[in-house]
Amino acid sequence: MAEGWRLEVDRSRCVGSTICISTAPGVFLLREDGQSRAVRAEVAPDARILRAAELCPLEAISVIDGASGELIAPGDD
Repeated sequence: MAEGWRLEVDRSRCVGSTICISTAPGVFLLREDGQSRAVRAEVAPDARILRAAELCPLEAISVIDGASGELIAPGDD
């Protein structure tokens, strides 16, 4: 999926706040251990995903451009 995005959830940072799940339902889900994970590692671009990455309190979600490998979100604020 060169024109899509790659999602990564850093398990060492995730605290299971579920903000990502409520912001981008169907994209993230809660694992049995209470941490979030992406349903699929590669996704089509979607503003809800960017918002979820920006709202994550510990910036555990990385959204990466599938073609360039550059970090899209979270951004430097």
